[in-house]
Amino acid sequence: MKKTVLNIEIECIKGNIANQPDISAIVNAANAQLRIGGGVAGAIHRAAGPKLENECRPLAPIKPGEAVITGAHNLPNDYVIHCLGPVYGIDKPEDKLLAACYHNALKLSEKKQIDSVAFPSISTGAFGYPMPRAAKVAFETITDMVEELEEVKLIRFVLFSNKALNVHIEVLSTIIS
Repeated sequence: MKKTVLNIEIECIKGNIANQPDISAIVNAANAQLRIGGGVAGAIHRAAGPKLENECRPLAPIKPGEAVITGAHNLPNDYVIHCLGPVYGIDKPEDKLLAACYHNALKLSEKKQIDSVAFPSISTGAFGYPMPRAAKVAFETITDMVEELEEVKLIRFVLFSNKALNVHIEVLSTIIS
């Protein structure tokens, strides 16, 4: 599913975030230490190889809402943007911290002149953020930023399951008609 806002495409697909060869930068739902971990971080680190963790080490730790950028190493992309999402119910205020992840990732993309970015559903796995709420924060943050984006032309959400894809499509459809 694709929607266009001010010449910026926002799309949702089912797939593997570590296998997006047509995207310049992928976003890692990172842990504070920027280590391999599980879920999205594990998939990205395994695909990128050990040099990614070596490059991440001096950038850690990061705080919820923060984003840092590295090379992509063995991934088919140019960059990996690492965001630490909030743990739902613990890191407050969750909505502002989650919005900061998307905001900061897009700001880094602009700074590096990145034309396409793929996001996972940040904080909705082990961090427990309810997916419909997280999708709403993500899409509202992105639509609030589109006027500022000069380099980024494609924002893709790569979802792991049909359920996650359907939630994102439904939320995106309510935000951008």
